[in-house]
Amino acid sequence: KGGLESERQQYIIHGGKTPNNELSDKMYVMSVVCKNNKKVTFRCTEKDLVGDVPEARYGHSIDVVYSRGKSMGVVFGGRSYIPSAQRTTEKWNTVADCLPHVFLVDFEFGCSTSYILPELQDGLSFHVSIARNDTIYILGGHSLANNIRPANLYRIRVDLPLGSPAVDCTVLSGGISVSSAILTQTNNDEFVIVGGYQLENQKRMVCNIISFEDNKIEIREMETPDWTPDIKHSKIWFGSNMGNGTVFLGIPGDNKQAVSETYYFYMLKCAEDDVNEDQKTFTNSQTSTEDPGDSTPFEDSEEFCFSAEANSFNGDDEFDTYNEDDEEDESVTGYWITCCSTCDVDINTWVPFYSTELNKPAMIYCSHGDGHWVHAQCMDLA
Repeated sequence: KGGLESERQQYIIHGGKTPNNELSDKMYVMSVVCKNNKKVTFRCTEKDLVGDVPEARYGHSIDVVYSRGKSMGVVFGGRSYIPSAQRTTEKWNTVADCLPHVFLVDFEFGCSTSYILPELQDGLSFHVSIARNDTIYILGGHSLANNIRPANLYRIRVDLPLGSPAVDCTVLSGGISVSSAILTQTNNDEFVIVGGYQLENQKRMVCNIISFEDNKIEIREMETPDWTPDIKHSKIWFGSNMGNGTVFLGIPGDNKQAVSETYYFYMLKCAEDDVNEDQKTFTNSQTSTEDPGDSTPFEDSEEFCFSAEANSFNGDDEFDTYNEDDEEDESVTGYWITCCSTCDVDINTWVPFYSTELNKPAMIYCSHGDGHWVHAQCMDLA
């Protein structure tokens, strides 16, 4: 993301994994086009890439670096499905580490170039990345091939002269072993790492402060937050950075409750101590979904809208309202295809075979011959 004013900020969306185990190599640029009263409207457009396009992946990082007045996106790490030639019915959803290539993406012209750096030997997923000017720091991560979380610390520097970009990598000491951690920034030169895992079934309860001074990075442990018993005993936790040194954490609730999908949410706040600026303190505040009837709406909540057409904005804050009659007939759009000449599946009368098919016919890849896609109901399935 870049830009100083909220109206000019852009957010880059790339990859990810859906509940149906689908991966995407699409890249989207989302920007704020209107913000008034408590309503925010975004414009989200797909960015077509040429060159060395990063394969569909998840668990990767994408950052933006700035050098010589220019900017460039950097994609690294992640996991992807094994090559199609190696995929069988038994190994259809098998994933592997992506190759440790560094991709530079020019958002203006849509060009993507991959770089092979000798210092990066293993593919990493769910690592922590920090972008500062022309440099990206890669910390921790999980190597699926070796099933380890090495204490990595890499510094990747990108130079953007008039000619071809130059990318170099340096291995630094003092890394940490962690995956799926959350990064939050407390000031211009300081970050905090919260959460994550040090083993597959062991949460990492220690937090770290990352400080920068004169282009030098220092990582040190900080005083452990006063975790609640629920957090300590939970095997799973997740969350996200909320900005301004605040982390949003969630853990699954007790399955014995009447509502099985109960979650407990926590706000983990990092604030400077008035007495000692070097000492950081955390405060926890808990909100649960046990009794939603007692909850009150957020006073500062905002409504977010997304536009489908970039040209629907005319700059005067007037937007087209939704009209159900404007919806396209999905039976004749690009989604619906005929899998073979004998295909007799009717989109209007089709009934799902599997719970994952939702409301549209599922496509199954048949590996016979050169391979082809067919509708699930067109196959002679036992």
